[in-house]
Amino acid sequence: MSFSSEVKEELAEHIDSSRHCQIAEMAALFVCSGKIECEKAGKTVLAIQTENEQVIRKYFTLLQKSFNICTSAIQKSPYLLEICEDKYVEKLIQALKLSDTAEGKMPEDGIVNPLLIKNSCCRRAFLRGMYLAAGSMSDPEKSYHLEFVCRTEHQAVQLQEIICDFQIEARVIVRKNHFIVYIKEGSGIVDLLNVTGAHVSLMNLENLRIVKEMRNSINRRVNCEAANITKTVNASSKQTEDIILIQNTLGLKGLPDSLREIAEIRLEYPDATLKELGRYLNPPVGKSGVNHRLRKLSEIAERIRG
Repeated sequence: MSFSSEVKEELAEHIDSSRHCQIAEMAALFVCSGKIECEKAGKTVLAIQTENEQVIRKYFTLLQKSFNICTSAIQKSPYLLEICEDKYVEKLIQALKLSDTAEGKMPEDGIVNPLLIKNSCCRRAFLRGMYLAAGSMSDPEKSYHLEFVCRTEHQAVQLQEIICDFQIEARVIVRKNHFIVYIKEGSGIVDLLNVTGAHVSLMNLENLRIVKEMRNSINRRVNCEAANITKTVNASSKQTEDIILIQNTLGLKGLPDSLREIAEIRLEYPDATLKELGRYLNPPVGKSGVNHRLRKLSEIAERIRG
């Protein structure tokens, strides 16, 4: 099972105790996967149709808990749920504030009535429903990316604003005629999981982030050390090459004592760092002093080559 599916499983099991929060979550599920139909007999039917069985299961549970609708009044299959009895349909239309909805269309371009999500707890429930019905997340081992696929621009903007209410940065893009609300930062995804109540998934993600950060930190340190070693080896090789050139042409004995001494020490210790070379000198010299003498030798070598 993917990490995204694990999050949805956890959210599907999370049932708010407050009825207003349950209704807010139902509203989110409905604007993503629901529709209102009128049959030939003039009967109104509320339906939820989705490829995600978790959405059907969650909506079924919320219907029973929020409205005490008997099981026989709900026609349910793994991917379709319908309510046909007039008294329950009317009750749901009023509760979800769908009274102005035209046949087969979503209210106000797919947005939830703001009155249903005016409380912070209800906005949390709304986000839980939106992730169940329209959300997905990439494998956090590879990258951090969480997104919601929205039906309309209005729906995407409403969702973005609610996410931003919790101080989480979310952006909107258009992809294949759909409006995508997405979060790229790992910390933002962690905060969203916390807001929706997916605390087990949050801890699992945090553990993955810690391991990933440690691995990246170690890789950066190893790469830095490798780069420093390479730089030291290349510099040492160039210095040794210059000294040998001077030795074969002018000879080291003709050099000033300070340059002759550092040249002999470098030939004797080709792998030593500048700091180590300075300790071998008598009297010892600091790193900058060693570097200055070697630079003088390099200038002499360049004049010989010229």
